[in-house]
Formats: sequence, C-alpha cells, structure tokens
Amino acid sequence: MRYPPGVSRVLVVSNDLIQPRMAGPGIRNLELARQLAAAGHAVTLCAPAVPEIDAPGLTLGGHDEAELRCLAATHDAVVSQGWVLRTFPFLREGPAALVVDLYDPFPLETLVAMAGSPLAEREALQDHQVEVLVEQLRDGDFFLCASERQRDYWLGALTALGRINPRTHDADPSLRSLLDVVPFGLPADPPVHRAAAMRGVIPGIEADDYVVLWGGGLYNWFDPLTLVRGVALAAERLPRLRLVFHAARHPNPSVGAMRVVDETRRLAGDLELTGRHVFFNEEWVAYEHRADWLLEADVGVTTHRLHVESRLAFRTRVLDYLWAGLPVLCTEGDALADTVDAGGLGVTVAPGDPEAVAAALVALADPQRRAGIAARVRDHASTLTWARTAAPLIAFCAAPRLAADRLAPRRTAPSPAPPAVVAPVPFRATPRLRRLVARAGEELSSGGPAAVAAGGLRWLRRRAGRLAGGGRAL
Repeated sequence: MRYPPGVSRVLVVSNDLIQPRMAGPGIRNLELARQLAAAGHAVTLCAPAVPEIDAPGLTLGGHDEAELRCLAATHDAVVSQGWVLRTFPFLREGPAALVVDLYDPFPLETLVAMAGSPLAEREALQDHQVEVLVEQLRDGDFFLCASERQRDYWLGALTALGRINPRTHDADPSLRSLLDVVPFGLPADPPVHRAAAMRGVIPGIEADDYVVLWGGGLYNWFDPLTLVRGVALAAERLPRLRLVFHAARHPNPSVGAMRVVDETRRLAGDLELTGRHVFFNEEWVAYEHRADWLLEADVGVTTHRLHVESRLAFRTRVLDYLWAGLPVLCTEGDALADTVDAGGLGVTVAPGDPEAVAAALVALADPQRRAGIAARVRDHASTLTWARTAAPLIAFCAAPRLAADRLAPRRTAPSPAPPAVVAPVPFRATPRLRRLVARAGEELSSGGPAAVAAGGLRWLRRRAGRLAGGGRAL
C-alpha cells in the first residue's frame, strides 16, 4: 500500500506491558503511538504481550520475533526504548530510520535501585546496562529525551561516542534533528470523576479529610520514608491528614519487589500511622481510572533523595497532578521540581527534611491557598498536552531519515588524534645517574634482567635506610 507524502509507516516497540494497569514506559509508548496515528501516520504498536487496550487507529502486536522482522522490513521508522534493541538486534540493522527514546536514563536508576547489593553483582549489571545504552547511541538516527537538562546529558554521551561529528553538525548545527526534547504529556481533555476511589471507600478516609496522594508506585530511588516522618509531625496539627500511596505492587511481574515498599510499611507501622494517617493501596490503579483518585485528592506528592538519578529524572506522576489541578509537594532537584517552584505550582522542599515536609503539608492544608495554586496549575497544564510534547517525533516521522553519519560508512568512535609534535627537552645526566646506568649495564651483561632487578632492589633498600636515618634524598 502506498501512502501520500508526509505519511509514514511507524513501528512502535514497547519495552513494557501495555494493558489497563501499566507503568510509565508503557503509558509513554501508547500515548506517542496515539499521537502519531492522530497525525495521520500508519502506526503499529507492539509490546511483550499484545496490548490489552482499546486503541482505535493502531495496529496491535506482540513481541513475536518473526512478526517483528516482517514489520521492521515494511515500516519507515521504528521507535524503541529500553532493552528492545538488545532483545531484537535486527531492528538496528534494517532499512527503517531508528528512533531511540532516552527519556529514562536507566543506568542511573540502577545505581540507586541496587544500592546495598553485592558490589560484584552491581558492577556486572551496570556494565551490561552501559553496553545496552552504547548500542542505542551508536545506531540511532533520532533520539528523544524528556527535558533540556537530559538533553545536555545525552549530548555529552553522543559526543563521547563520535555521533556528534562534522556530518551530523553540518546537517543541523543545533543538533535538534539528531536529539530533541519530547517530554511526557497530558491528555487534552480534562479529567472526569466517574467513581469513588478513596473517600468513603478506603476505611478511615472520609469526605472532609485532607487527602495527600502519592500517585504511582514506590521505587528505591524515591524517599517515601522522609514523607512518612513528615506526616507524623504534621498530624499533630492536622488530625484529618491522610496520606495515600497509590500502588505498592508493580503491574509487570517481571519487575522485582522494591525494598523501599517494606521499609515504608514498617516505618508507618512503627509510628502508628497505618490506617490512621497513612494508607497503602495494594493494586495498581488502571490507567483509565486514575482520574478518580486524582480528583479526590487535595495535594499530589513525591519525594526523593539527593543523587544523580534525581538530577536527570522526569517525575511523570507530577504531570498527573498538574492534569488534575492539584498543588504539588515535591523534593527539589529535578526538572519538574524547578517548574513547580518557578510557576508557583506548589511547594518544593530540600531532600531528607521531615520538618520541611511537615511545614509544607500544614501550609497546603489551607483551602484558599490550594485554590490559588490550582488555578496556576491548570493554566500550566494546558501547555503540556501530548499533541504539543510529541511534536518533534511527529515531524520526524513525516519524513523519516537516517542520521547524517549513517548515510555513508561512518566511524562509531572518534579516531585517535594525531600525535602532537613536541620539541625535545635537553637532558643532562648527573654523575650519580651515569654511575647507576653503568652499573645496571654491567649487571645486565653478567646476570641478565634478574640481576638488574636484584641490584635495583638492593639500591632501593639502601636508599630507604638512609632516608629513615635522616640521610639525603635523591
């Protein structure tokens, strides 16, 4: 079938499950596929299992290797993320332009997630992840990231691997045609409350309570412990304060249990907050039902520790808070926290500071203050729709192309620089040095290299003895 100019066949291969209950990677692949289809492209969306969702305009498939080989050969562009290219390396070798989504710098997440594991295990896993990442950076034609801060990080990585070179620079000195920002987006339609989720449903949470929602899962790179300690402090002044953790167990069974889940439960129990001020929802909330939870909350919250992952993170749960018009309480340090702070969209606090968390919870308990913040939040959310954020990807897929340095045989790493010509420095041997060299020559002639080594060892011992006794150094 022939398509008119500007319309492409795009294969989106998700690394994660796409189903009613799904996490960030699956959500992102689904929404990007939807935007590409809305722009008129013919889009096939494949996941580890055939997506179990209503997706008008999309062709759905699984991770069957034979099927993917056929699809890759007949599509103009392939969009991938995570381990997809390692699992299906033929996607890197086909004729289609390869789009690599780098929104999640997973090697940095692993540094935090695996902290406390045996060092050898961590090093082996990190080496493997870097290998996977390097393959993507070397073979991609167009790269996506989630923020300008991430873009700076990935520009450095691409430079180190030789992908920023005369060819790619001449094609576009801004390098936006090689690497551009495609953040997570928001639905264009406002959220709608369809069914009760927390108030009057979860025992202990009533209609007039002050509900603070932790949307999404608990991962080791977050810091819910500081939040729970802050709730314990604030509850003394806010008896109707209720903190709800959206989900404890990840919907993808291949994702292992996070130790922070047990740590958070244990701390809430030790502080006698469980069932009174802290509540855990056991099941992952379906993507299409998350609005019910968001619209029953008064504040959206996320807290993390100070580490390199937080510097480059893009906390997608914060976007849901903005979509629902919720004031945000978050830890400073990431790109969205900067947005919250600059736009007056909530309160940011320093990492690991329960007192600051408690003070923020008390401040946001004021309904009038929340109403003023909510108006600014809704205004800002209108600028973050998926149609806007996905624009660079949509434009690329209108005319998919190989990167400038993939149009001809290219180096995958910079060639070594030619040796610099350095003028020789005049050298004059001292009498002591001439004697040492002469002695070494005699020992080499008489006893070979072993004799030279033994003589050198004797000399070092004598010199050490003289230094210890206050003798003159070399």
